[in-house]
Amino acid sequence: MTDDAREVTYDGAAEADVIRGEPRAPGVAAMPVDGLGCHSGSEMEKAARLAGNSDILDQYAADYPQGPHDKPQSMCPAFGSLRVGLRMRRVATVLSGSACCVYGLTFVSHFYGARRSVGYVPFNSETLVTGKLFEDIRESVHDMADPDKYDAVVVTNLCVPTASGVPLRLLPKEINGVRIVGIDVPGFGIPTHAEAKDVLAGAMLNYARLEAEAGPVAMPKGGKSDRPTVALLGEMFPADPMMIGAMLAPMGLAAGPVVPCREWRELYSALDCGLVAAIHPFYTAAVREFQAAGRPVIGSAPVGLDGTAAWLDAVADEFGVPRAQLDAAKNGFLPAIKGALSGSRINGTITLSGYEGSELLVARLLIESGATVPYVGTACPKTPWSQADAEWLAAKGVKVKFRASLEDDCAAMEAVKPDLAIGTTPVVQKAKELGIPGLYFTNLISARPLMGPAGAGSLQVVVNAAIGNRDRMAHMKEFFEGVGEGDTAGIWEGAPNLRPDFRAQHQKKLDKQARAAKAEEMI
Repeated sequence: MTDDAREVTYDGAAEADVIRGEPRAPGVAAMPVDGLGCHSGSEMEKAARLAGNSDILDQYAADYPQGPHDKPQSMCPAFGSLRVGLRMRRVATVLSGSACCVYGLTFVSHFYGARRSVGYVPFNSETLVTGKLFEDIRESVHDMADPDKYDAVVVTNLCVPTASGVPLRLLPKEINGVRIVGIDVPGFGIPTHAEAKDVLAGAMLNYARLEAEAGPVAMPKGGKSDRPTVALLGEMFPADPMMIGAMLAPMGLAAGPVVPCREWRELYSALDCGLVAAIHPFYTAAVREFQAAGRPVIGSAPVGLDGTAAWLDAVADEFGVPRAQLDAAKNGFLPAIKGALSGSRINGTITLSGYEGSELLVARLLIESGATVPYVGTACPKTPWSQADAEWLAAKGVKVKFRASLEDDCAAMEAVKPDLAIGTTPVVQKAKELGIPGLYFTNLISARPLMGPAGAGSLQVVVNAAIGNRDRMAHMKEFFEGVGEGDTAGIWEGAPNLRPDFRAQHQKKLDKQARAAKAEEMI
């Protein structure tokens, strides 16, 4: 029996179509030796503007205004757009960037279950400077444009190609009937991976809108709805769109596609909606395309008792739904939501932070479940579609921080000393070091329904269980007391060899470099 015959598999990942790369030619470097990366901040941006990408960066600055820091504090932003492309059927993805960046992005993508290949066009300093990289990208796109396999090919410039001005806009818009979508997703222009999802979603909507304006387009697989639809903007737990559809049904409406979509033809159906619900409020480019198609947009979401009632009112106003139908929708769901909220109350203080864009919605749900939430931090920016949620939270005494930095979130957690800290990995790590229970927002909170009665009862069990771990966390902190932290972490036979003089000397070097950089800016 061969090794292949004995292999045990658990899903279809082993049968995924793998793109076989070509071996690198002798003397060709894996990545350019330029010393730059996404954390080089203003230097990369200057290079990109000198290379002719000012228009792109100006648009990004308007759509995704920077916060207190000029470089991403979460994972590489390009992961967001990469994830959107990899989740779509019949869509191929090609990356152009430094080899280390591409390795990290593909690793994380497969960690999250991508189960398909990611194309990569390697380059070196020579091909980057001479323009050969663009020719290589164009050649790879032509090779991949097989209409039997793909509806579209997405090509993404990472930091170095964007800074070098690799012009993806010059790629053909279509090859053999396969759409070509080129986007730039530099770490120095896109603050979070959540907003990078909007970059690709907006580019695809723009392409699909122009197709629809030019003539007839393909019918979505599920056909055209016989009722007016509400397109849902933002990635959600799979049960949430179905719950929203159930709440809309008594009003004679239906839930439309979720954007980012899972198939190209869903883009046409989304653009054909009667209303867009910006469930996640940071999709600025996508909203712009919907508005260009003449579609109205509302914010917030049917979350909790107050949120669901207000959201149903807003939908009814846009469609002119008769009062009797609106009341039927409310009477069908609001009592169930109220019952779910009162079923298992949360008794504790919680600080909440994250970079997914749904932080304000989760905070509303926690407060209506009985929790005290003094602070909510989101890495996403303030937009018109987050205003209603921000005002509701402010009325409850919550400090809402948009474009919150890691330092903001940790400072709030340390000041409040909550019964539970919900946040990103470093926030939760810091909380546990202090003996405070913590829950990772992305895996433990986002991976649950939030809408309607299902959402109202989804958080209490996990949150109460985590709060109940406080004594256990205190015992662990006491057990490990004295083993050191930071530079002195671990068990030492003698006293740690601390050298504050080295720290001071290194700090002087950093200060000198900062003064020199400041002086250059003034010249």
